[in-house]
Amino acid sequence: MNEYQLAIGETTIGGRFELKSDAGILDAPELYRLALERTKTCREAIRLIDALTKAYGYNDYGECFTFADPKEVWHFEIYGPGRGGKGAVWAAQRLPDDEIGVSANAGRIRKIVPRANDFFMASDNVISLAAEKKLWDPKSGEAFDFTYAYNPGGRTSLACRRREWRALSLLAPSLKLDPNAENFPFSVKPEKKVTVQDILSIFRDAYDGTPFDMTRGVTAVNRKGETIKSPLAGPFVNNDLRDLLKVVRERTIASPAATYVQITQSRAGLPDPVGGVVWLGYDNPATTPHTPFYSGIERMPASYMVDGRWGYRDDCAWWAFRTVGKLANFRWQEMSKEIEKIWKPLEDGIFAEQKTVEDEAVALYNKDPAEARKFLTGYSLKIAEQAVAAYRKLERDLWAKYNYQF
Repeated sequence: MNEYQLAIGETTIGGRFELKSDAGILDAPELYRLALERTKTCREAIRLIDALTKAYGYNDYGECFTFADPKEVWHFEIYGPGRGGKGAVWAAQRLPDDEIGVSANAGRIRKIVPRANDFFMASDNVISLAAEKKLWDPKSGEAFDFTYAYNPGGRTSLACRRREWRALSLLAPSLKLDPNAENFPFSVKPEKKVTVQDILSIFRDAYDGTPFDMTRGVTAVNRKGETIKSPLAGPFVNNDLRDLLKVVRERTIASPAATYVQITQSRAGLPDPVGGVVWLGYDNPATTPHTPFYSGIERMPASYMVDGRWGYRDDCAWWAFRTVGKLANFRWQEMSKEIEKIWKPLEDGIFAEQKTVEDEAVALYNKDPAEARKFLTGYSLKIAEQAVAAYRKLERDLWAKYNYQF
C-alpha cells in the first residue's frame, strides 16, 4: 500500500508456458512496485503497467494483481506475449461495490466487454494475440474467452477451483455452489456486511466441517479408552503423516506454505495516513495474529525488516511465527487451541480499540500531520512487537509442555 491508500495484492496464475517472453525486462514484483511508486488509483496503476510493458516488455508468467483504492477494486490478469515478443497481454475487471471476488492461482476473467469501460479494461492485443498464437479461432463461431484462451489449465485444477468455491460459498452460502464445478461467479454479493475479521476467517479456513476436511474421520483411542480425534490429525500434515493417517490431500485456503497474509483497508473519508491500513500476519494465517500497519507510519519494526526465509535468524519476526506454526503440525488438535488463546485475544483487542486509535490519529492529523504519523508509528510498532514477544514465549511454552510427546 502506498501513501494514497492504493493497495495491491498478488497471486500467481501461471498460464500457458509458451507465453513467457525472454525479451522483456519487467517481472511481476517490479511492476507492482513501480505502480505503487507512481500512481494514486487502480485505473492509473493499470494504465501505467500497460505503458511500461509496451515500452520495456513483461518477462514473467501469468499473474493476477488485485488493486484497491478508496473508491474501487479491480481484478487484473497479465501474461507474456510469447517467446521473442515484447509487451504483454492483459485484462482487468472491476468488482461491483457490493460484491467480493476471489483469485486462487487460476484465471478468473472470462468474457471481455470492451465498451463497458467502467467495468472492463484490456490491452490492445487481447484478442489479436490469441488469434495469432492459435489460442482462439475467430472463425469457430465461439465467443472469445480470456481465461480459456490464455490460462485454461487453471480451470482444470481442483486445487484452485475448490478454494474459489469455498471462499464464495462462505460469503454467499445460499447460492449452494457445486464444489466440483469448473467455473464459479466472478464475484458474489455477501449475505451480510463483511468485516476484516470475516475476511481473516476465510483466509484461516481449512474446509472445516466439509467433506474435504482432512481431519474428518481421523480418530485415536486415548489412555482412558475414549475414541477421540487423533492429536496428529490436522489440515497441514506432511506427506508421511497423510499416508499414515490415510487422508486425501486438499489444498486448503489456509496454507503452511504461506509466508504472509495481508488484508488491506482503503477508506474514503479519512486522511490517507489513517484511512489506509494493512493487517499483516506472517506465516500460516491459521496460527498467526494479524496486526495493523497504517499507511502513514514512518518505519516498520526492525525485526520485520529482516528476511529470514533463506536461513534462521533470532532477530527475524517471521521466524517467531513460523516456528510456532510448524510446531503445531506435530499435535494439531491440542496445540492449535493453545495458539488460538494467544492470537485471538490479541486480535480482538486491536479491533476493539481501532476506532478509538483512529479518532485520536485524525484529531492529531488535523492539528499536525507529522504528530499523527508519529502516533500511528508508535502504535503499529508497539502492537507488532508485543505479538512477536508473545510468540517467542509461546514457542518456549509449547516445547516445555509437549517435550515428551514429540
